[in-house]
Amino acid sequence: MKNRALAIILGGGQGSRLSPLTENRSKPAVPIAGKYRLVDIPISNCINSDIKRIFVLTQFNSASLNQHIKNTYHFSQFSDSFVDIMAAEQTPNNKNWFQGTADAVRQCMHHFLGYQFDYALILSGDQLYQMDFNEMIEAHAKNKADITIATLPVVAKEAPEFGILKTDSKNIIKEFIEKPAPELLPEWVSQVSEESQREGKIYLASMGIYLFNRDLLVKIMENHDTTDFGKEIIPASIKTHKVLSYQYEGYWTDIGNIDSFFEANLGLTDAIPKFNLFDNSKIVYTRARLLPPSKISGTTLERTLVSDGCIINASRIEHSVIGIRARIGRGTTIVNSYIMGNDYYQNLEEIDMNYNNGKVMGIGERCYLNNCIVDKNVHIGNDVRVNGGKHLPDSNNELYSVKDGVVVIKKGAVLPNGFVI
Repeated sequence: MKNRALAIILGGGQGSRLSPLTENRSKPAVPIAGKYRLVDIPISNCINSDIKRIFVLTQFNSASLNQHIKNTYHFSQFSDSFVDIMAAEQTPNNKNWFQGTADAVRQCMHHFLGYQFDYALILSGDQLYQMDFNEMIEAHAKNKADITIATLPVVAKEAPEFGILKTDSKNIIKEFIEKPAPELLPEWVSQVSEESQREGKIYLASMGIYLFNRDLLVKIMENHDTTDFGKEIIPASIKTHKVLSYQYEGYWTDIGNIDSFFEANLGLTDAIPKFNLFDNSKIVYTRARLLPPSKISGTTLERTLVSDGCIINASRIEHSVIGIRARIGRGTTIVNSYIMGNDYYQNLEEIDMNYNNGKVMGIGERCYLNNCIVDKNVHIGNDVRVNGGKHLPDSNNELYSVKDGVVVIKKGAVLPNGFVI
C-alpha cells in the first residue's frame, strides 16, 4: 500500500463545544490520556497503517499544535514521510478562511497534488479509535468504489446523534439521512454482523472517515459551491457515484464536547479499557520527552493512570488520569478527575516563595477534587475543595467553567488557599 494513500486530517473549526480547553489551543492540540494530544490518535493510526504522508489542516489557535507536530514527528532524511501543518492562508486568488471541511481541502489541494497518490484518506482530528486503514483501502479497491465511508453500527438510542446510512446487500450506500428522528429509524436498518445484530446495533453511522479516489476528489473540489463533506458532498455523491460502507466494529468515540472528552479519559482507567494504550501493534505515538520517573509517597492509587515526571504525595487518587509533571501535595484526595499536569517544573526557590499563598504550580495540601478537569499549569492552593457533579449549573468565569457537571479549571488559573467550588 506504500505511497498509494495520502492522509488529510481535518483539525476542526473553533472547537467551541470543547471550550474552555480550546480557548488557547486548537482542538487537535488538546492533551489526552495524560501525555498525548488528540491529533496523535489519527496520526498514529496512519503510521501503524504505513501511511506516512500526512497533512493536518487547521486555522484556529494553531501555534501549540504546530509546535507539537514540529517537536514530535521526525522521519528519516532518506524517507519521503512527513506530517505537515496546513494552516489557512491567504493567496492572490483566495482571501477567505476555511468555510467548512470540504473548503479546507479545496483550499489546500494545490499542496496535495504535488505528490503521487491513488487515494485521499480524509480523517477527523478529534476522535478516539484504533483502525488499520489498509483494510479499508483493500475493501475500497476490491469493490472498485469511488468513495468509501467508514461506518459504525449503533443502537437506536445513539442513531439520532449521527448521520445514518442505508446499504444494500453488497455494502453499497444507497441513502443518507442526517440525525434522523426516532420515528424514522425503522426505515434505516442496514445489514450488519451477527454480533452487532445481537447487540441491537442495526443502524450504520458515518464516522466522518472518508476514502476518495484521487481523480474524483479533484473533480469534486472544482465545485466551489460545496463547503462540507458530511452535509453536502457525501449525500450528493451517494446519488451519482459508487459509495462503499466499510463497517468498523471496534471502539470509537467522537470527542465533541467536555462530557465525551471527560468520559473517554476516565475510561482509560478501566481494567480492560475499550481504547488500549498497551497494544504493541497499535502504538500511540507522541513527543518523546526526557522526563524522570514519577515519585509517589504515601498515596493509595486505585484505577489511576500516572504519567512521567510527577511528584505525588496525595493521600488517595481514584479513577483518575494524572498528566506529565503533575505535583500533588500531602493529604489531598482526587476522585474521578483528569489532571493534565504541567509544561515545566518550578524551581525550589519559586516553590518556597509561593508556598503559603497558594501560588505553587500544581495541587496543594489537604485538597479534595471530584469530577473535574484541571488544565495545564494550574496553581491550586492548600485546602481547596472542588466538588463537581450534576448539582452544579453550567457556568463560566475567569478561573473555571462548569459543563454537564464537570468542573474545568482553566489553563494557568490560580485558585487561592481555601477556594471552594
